Amino acid sequence: MITHSTGTWTLTFVMITLSVTPLRRLSGWHWLARLRRMLGLFAFFYASLHFTTYIWLDQFFDVAAIAKDVVKRPFITIGFGAFAMLLPLAVTSTDAMARRLGGKNWIALHRLVYVVAICGVIHYWWLVKRDITQPAIYALVLAALLGYRAAGSLRRRA
Repeated sequence: MITHSTGTWTLTFVMITLSVTPLRRLSGWHWLARLRRMLGLFAFFYASLHFTTYIWLDQFFDVAAIAKDVVKRPFITIGFGAFAMLLPLAVTSTDAMARRLGGKNWIALHRLVYVVAICGVIHYWWLVKRDITQPAIYALVLAALLGYRAAGSLRRRA
């Protein structure tokens, strides 16, 4: 239950974080942009709890069993990859790190959140055995959020 709920909160906060830009643009509420970093760190916090419960409560720190599980079960492999991609985003989330990396590099790095979100949805989808309703809802929300960004990008280029 703990592993499942922390995973759900992780994916929820990733989606909320990705929702900031469309909400800000559609509503004109520019103050939402100030919340994005904090929301992203909440997603990382829950991902860390999710990862920790897997390592500690599910596998009891058995490195061999974890390695075997990562190779044997693709949903764990992709989830582990998503967590690994979240790490540099959390580490570089400060203003000082943004300045240190330079604006363009920082933005390019933080675009990893799109890959993390896709991997998170796939992780959840592959985990579920029968009723795919929940992962399908996350997939639809993610498709809408990424579609909004893609449409905006196409409009700017045209």
